[in-house]
Amino acid sequence: MKKILQQYTGVALGFLLMASMHSCKDSKTISSKEKNRPVGKVYVTTLDQSQLLAESELYQTQSKSSEQLPVIQINPGKTYQKMDGFGYTLTGGSAMHIHNMKDDARHALLKELFGRDASSIGVSYLRISIGASDLDEAPFSYDDLAEGETDKNLEHFSLANDTLHLIPVLKEIIKIQPNIKILGSPWSPPKWMKTNNDTRGGSLKEEFYDSYARYFVKYIEAMKAEGITIDAITVQNEPLHPGNNPSLLMEAEQQKEFVKNHLGPVFEENNINTKIIVYDHNADRPDYPITILNDSVAAQYIDGAAFHLYGGEVDAISKVHEAHPDKNLYFTEQWVGAPGDFAKEMNWHTENLIIGATRNWCKTVLEWNLAADENQEPHTDRGGCDRCLGAITIKGDKVIREPAYYIIAQASKFVTPGSVRIESNLLKDLPNVAFRTPKGTIVVIVQNKNKKEQSFLFQLENETLEVKLPAQSVGTYVI
Repeated sequence: MKKILQQYTGVALGFLLMASMHSCKDSKTISSKEKNRPVGKVYVTTLDQSQLLAESELYQTQSKSSEQLPVIQINPGKTYQKMDGFGYTLTGGSAMHIHNMKDDARHALLKELFGRDASSIGVSYLRISIGASDLDEAPFSYDDLAEGETDKNLEHFSLANDTLHLIPVLKEIIKIQPNIKILGSPWSPPKWMKTNNDTRGGSLKEEFYDSYARYFVKYIEAMKAEGITIDAITVQNEPLHPGNNPSLLMEAEQQKEFVKNHLGPVFEENNINTKIIVYDHNADRPDYPITILNDSVAAQYIDGAAFHLYGGEVDAISKVHEAHPDKNLYFTEQWVGAPGDFAKEMNWHTENLIIGATRNWCKTVLEWNLAADENQEPHTDRGGCDRCLGAITIKGDKVIREPAYYIIAQASKFVTPGSVRIESNLLKDLPNVAFRTPKGTIVVIVQNKNKKEQSFLFQLENETLEVKLPAQSVGTYVI
């Protein structure tokens, strides 16, 4: 009997596998010693919340009916995208609530979220807003002026608003997780750059394309001066949704022109290595990023495209990969609506995002706001989200873990940055996705959609492992 040795948190875990159940005559009797030896771990969250990231050992078992069990075949030899991470958007409101906690409570929370020890969930990727999002108390940019004034040379650029809460919280996070990757997304340029001179809606005036490109440079350099590296930016959050506050309408041709002749060249001129990511909106419009990437001059500056799933089907994301396989894909936002139906949200988000987005080439999966209070505050007027449930609800120093906390934790705690998605077959009632971590561990996230406990087999090459998963649950297998 072969032994496949893997590593998990520095401890060697022997994955002792019995011979393939498809060939009973070749299988060997499992000794009692082998049966009692742990071969991995599983972490389970049930939709009824009776188990929340519940840890248990995996043991080698062999049932008489194993030949009839569903089989998840894992092929580490066929690889897909390398993962950057799983996480949330640290909105201005999220940062405010966290920053207002007492020092010891805040540190304990950030360590739980961003640490990599057994009591942490290992969040490895954050999205932040460039200027205000709709989950700030009020809209702002880094160059706000009196009515009628302009500042083409950006002489009044300032990160002052971000220094109140966001930057201090980011600095604490970086101390805990120095390698965390940060994505910046703007909701709106300064309103004096816009056709309607308003934080909400309007389009970017062509006369300010170059100024806005340099606005991004100033932002990246100012954050760097604070010790914060911006790994990537998206050109515009939800460019086809001008009804939010703040927001901006930016059609595909406009975004292509801006990146091709302004943002890309200005980044190159200033030696900015921050990745440029286009689109950052729903999966129902894969034509938007494809239109931009079809222009070879624009494409040379672009790392890839980002998606949300408030419209369309997650499979549509792969159309961009098929059209431009050299470009990366990211899943950057999905909300949970208050008050939060745990079973509904855990079920849908796991199947469509944790499993669906990664199986469609996404290097990240990010849920929407990290934190809110019990009233889903703060948010802007004229379109700011008043029902966006945070991954955590903060009441003073008290923390309530909401559905998005567990949705992300089932992956972030185990699929570390640099993990590679590997091939696994997709079963109707057992959606799944598999990864190989940088340490060589195999991690498989499986969702049991059945209303009863389900036994099934993992098959790796010619070896199999029989496991069970409770009814209507999500299990992360570390083997």
